[in-house]
Amino acid sequence: MKQTNAFGKAFSSIELASFCGQIALILKSGISALEGLNIMLEDTFSPEEEPILKALIENMQETGSLYQALEETKLFPSYMIHMVEIGEETGTLDEVMAALQIHYEREDAVSKSIRSAVTYPMLMTGMMVAVIIVLLVKVMPIFNQVFVQLGSEMTGFSRILMNMGTAINRYSIAFTALLILAAFLILYGTRSQSGRKLCRKLGYHFSFSKAVYEELASCRFASGMALTLSSGLNPERSMELVDALNDDPFFQKKLNHCRQQMNDGKDLTDALFSSGIFTGMYARMASIGSKTGSMDQVMDTIASLYQDNIDNRMNNILATLEPTLVILLSLIVGVILLSVMLPLMGIMSSL
Repeated sequence: MKQTNAFGKAFSSIELASFCGQIALILKSGISALEGLNIMLEDTFSPEEEPILKALIENMQETGSLYQALEETKLFPSYMIHMVEIGEETGTLDEVMAALQIHYEREDAVSKSIRSAVTYPMLMTGMMVAVIIVLLVKVMPIFNQVFVQLGSEMTGFSRILMNMGTAINRYSIAFTALLILAAFLILYGTRSQSGRKLCRKLGYHFSFSKAVYEELASCRFASGMALTLSSGLNPERSMELVDALNDDPFFQKKLNHCRQQMNDGKDLTDALFSSGIFTGMYARMASIGSKTGSMDQVMDTIASLYQDNIDNRMNNILATLEPTLVILLSLIVGVILLSVMLPLMGIMSSL
């Protein structure tokens, strides 16, 4: 879904939002898109933006169309290109660009919520692993020397822990290679498209992560429908365009079912409910929006509600994980130290 620029770096949602916002402001000021791009080129200080803006200006000078310029540069997402085409055809390009800005800002906010919920547990887990390794590799041998000096030796659980530390120290190269491999798999799972698909497939086996993925897909769907419907498109055409936004194969089944029901003559709101895209309160809101002729506004409200739900869910995760991980680390460190201190105190009391 993401396109890459001339430097091979994927455009982020906030970069797309910034571009759309600037174009919207320019058009609402009565300045043409071509003149606006020239103004943006004069004001830019980024070496990455300059060639992109120059390419857009050259294409617009030849075609006179922002849509064709965006398409020919092959740098922007297909959904954005289609929406710009619709905006030019309907004469509402300024409104479409402003709506695209809101859409990509929402995408960025959702992505940041997910990243913050994933990054913190990873850092805490890494810290826990580092503390445990130091205890096993550095601290346990020191206690073992104390036992030897007192004419005894470690036994039971403490002996197992010391042997684990010895093994880690002896096979440190292999252990380091495993850590590097684990770090690579984490990066692969979070950065690559195939890795994200694999993580999503695994995540759908757990009720909590499944709920997050479903809300995320529904949020993007509602945001896309709000944008397309507000541009004057009918529900069928809107569904076709929004389909390009989805990268969730499980949610795609719902979309296919919904489109099939609409082709069979069902109303949009009935199709959304029966396919499971919207349920409960959201389905009732969509029904009211359809009856009042304000479906685009209702879809925007639904997208905002989904975004708030995702933010709250992620904040609840962090609020729960922080004390849980701290308690877990304290328990592990306490068990390791007690496994050594209790036998040591027994030996010293018998002297």
